[in-house]
Amino acid sequence: MARQKGIIKLKGTIGDITFYKTQDGHLAREKGGIDASRIKNDPAFQRTRENGSEFGRAGKAGKILRTALRAVLINSADGRMVSRLTQQMVKVIQADVISVRGLRNVIDGEAELLSGFEFNIRGKLGTSLFAPFVGTIDRVAGNITVDLAPFIPTNMIAPPSGSTHFKIISAGTEIDFEAETFVVTNSETAILPWDAVPTVVITQTNPVTPASTKPLFLALGVEFYQEVNGQMYSLKNGAYNPLALVQVSGL
Repeated sequence: MARQKGIIKLKGTIGDITFYKTQDGHLAREKGGIDASRIKNDPAFQRTRENGSEFGRAGKAGKILRTALRAVLINSADGRMVSRLTQQMVKVIQADVISVRGLRNVIDGEAELLSGFEFNIRGKLGTSLFAPFVGTIDRVAGNITVDLAPFIPTNMIAPPSGSTHFKIISAGTEIDFEAETFVVTNSETAILPWDAVPTVVITQTNPVTPASTKPLFLALGVEFYQEVNGQMYSLKNGAYNPLALVQVSGL
């Protein structure tokens, strides 16, 4: 893979060279590879087919999770989040010690490996929110809860430059990766000033199905705002809003 230089940037294919644009700039690569029918049928590529099957399963699982969290994720994701989440889902699937290779899946894997996943590497929860919080998943009652004791925003929140306000957001979701369905509840505080006045206790309870046997997830995040002439504007279109999975119960 080569990087294009010069004033004129090419796109498309010339001879055996393909020119294309990515987040890393304008690149070029030589056409090649193995015929698709050979990969599909040749016994020598059995491992390749198994890896491809599990990678595809990881991609679908990541998409379901992203869809379930869309309401809180839409303003809190970086451009590489999809690929990073897929890579982590692959690790979840590879932790399946029950199924044979190629048929490993999220349900029999370790969904808890997703705990701590940051959806926005430009604004991580761990470097934005320093107020202690407690995340709880009560599977029997079907309640996915986060609690924050009163805190002083200027001491416990590190916002991007220009922020004047913020709000705490969360989501609790129950996901059936096999049926590709989900149950989700979202919560948010009012827009709060980033000042030295302590907040009240913040408790957000996101109910899902009681006694569920599906994987459960708690996402927690912060959205930043700037007040201009009495109006609130999402700061930099949410580019630095953090959101992370803080509790996961795979069962």
